[in-house]
Amino acid sequence: MERSSSRRLLLVAMVAMMVMAVRADAVNKSSEGVYWSSAKEDESVDHDDFDGGFSSLDGMLQWAIGHSDPAKLKETAKKVQQSSPDELKKRQLEFKELMEKLKVPSDAQLMQIAIDDLNNSSLALEDRHRALQELLFLVESIDNANDFNKLGGLPVVIQELNHPDPDIRRLAAWIIGQASQNNPAVQEQVLKLGALLKLMKMVKSNFIEEAIKCLYAVSALVQNNLAGQELFIAEAGLLLLQDILSDTSIDIRLQKKAVFLVGDLAGFQLITVHKDEIPFLSNRFFLKSVVDLTASSDLELKEKNN
Repeated sequence: MERSSSRRLLLVAMVAMMVMAVRADAVNKSSEGVYWSSAKEDESVDHDDFDGGFSSLDGMLQWAIGHSDPAKLKETAKKVQQSSPDELKKRQLEFKELMEKLKVPSDAQLMQIAIDDLNNSSLALEDRHRALQELLFLVESIDNANDFNKLGGLPVVIQELNHPDPDIRRLAAWIIGQASQNNPAVQEQVLKLGALLKLMKMVKSNFIEEAIKCLYAVSALVQNNLAGQELFIAEAGLLLLQDILSDTSIDIRLQKKAVFLVGDLAGFQLITVHKDEIPFLSNRFFLKSVVDLTASSDLELKEKNN
């Protein structure tokens, strides 16, 4: 019975070692230490299991089997069956050493690695891009977004809005929007750091993908947030939306986001503010730009306006 358990453990170990060996190329050295590949680069990884360990041997076995090549798995199982007790013990020790070397960091540790990399002014553009991609995946969780805030990551990413590369700026805006979505604590911190006005200016970018993500971030910051909406309106936010909605040559995706933002603003302010005090209800030019969109050939825009 003891030998059977040892063989089973070794099978798990060898399969996991095989998978880890394949994934080892995802680990490389950055300026500050180990760098882990981004979620976008390796979408096949089941990140739910990557929390620093497995809850049981069965959990490890299922993960290992799910991430291995069937032919190689069969060959590995055959070798295990032929192993002697001494060989079993030796392989177990080898596996233990490998797992210690390739110990998967927690989400907080991954975020800290990315933050440290972004703080490195000499970091290569490709590595900076990869660090931002990693953060984009990680901050999607509200808990992670809160931890990201506590780790001091928000000022670091906001600084990336000034980067000369438009794709870096796009990713930075996307991260801010992702972290702020339905998260009052992060919204408040980003507003305190003065990022809203910066993002509003960037909505006018000539790089359309950057403009779209900046408007997404603006929407996430002011959604269900009275302080954010008041600041948005005070900084000529309605005029910004009016310009987007009335420009027939502008990208339809940007107009859609503008329409969605108008809907969110109207819905929230009708609940929290007296009707006579809602700014855009008394702005006939703004209302005209919204009404004119009903003539659009885009059905989704029509539906949102109705």
